[in-house]
Amino acid sequence: MRRPLLAVAGWLVTAVLVTLVGVAAIRLVGESITGTPGGVRSQEEVARALAAPEPTTPGPAPSASPSSSGPPPSTGPSATADLPPTAAPTAVRRAFAITGGTAVAECGPDGVRLVSWAPAQNYRVGDADRGPDDDVEVSFVGPSGEHELTVRCVDGQPVAESGGDD
Repeated sequence: MRRPLLAVAGWLVTAVLVTLVGVAAIRLVGESITGTPGGVRSQEEVARALAAPEPTTPGPAPSASPSSSGPPPSTGPSATADLPPTAAPTAVRRAFAITGGTAVAECGPDGVRLVSWAPAQNYRVGDADRGPDDDVEVSFVGPSGEHELTVRCVDGQPVAESGGDD
């Protein structure tokens, strides 16, 4: 009778130790396994983050190969030497949030264009007209139906047309 009791006690001790080691390993690895870093964000927080201005640079930085020893061979006149010294055109971006998802649009010299869009949970993108054009549209389809966002440029600013959330 003593032997089965020792076997059960040994099994319980082993199970507890393995569980503790697993929990310690998950805590060591961090939130990337147990959840979203910083928690789940609301639609308003996503819209605010998308509306924040992004740092802009005048153009791609030249890259040098570590094995090269000197300037790259010239293939013709420099592209930057031929450009007039004018400021880069600035595009105005704005984020929009509707029931089915979020989108970021910008107004530029060619009109309005969709920069990005993302459906909300349980929704999918029905259709997207990214532009550039006079207006752009994205629709999100989900459990409460189809929700369409249409954006135009008004005085150089992206503006959602009324009735954007069906």
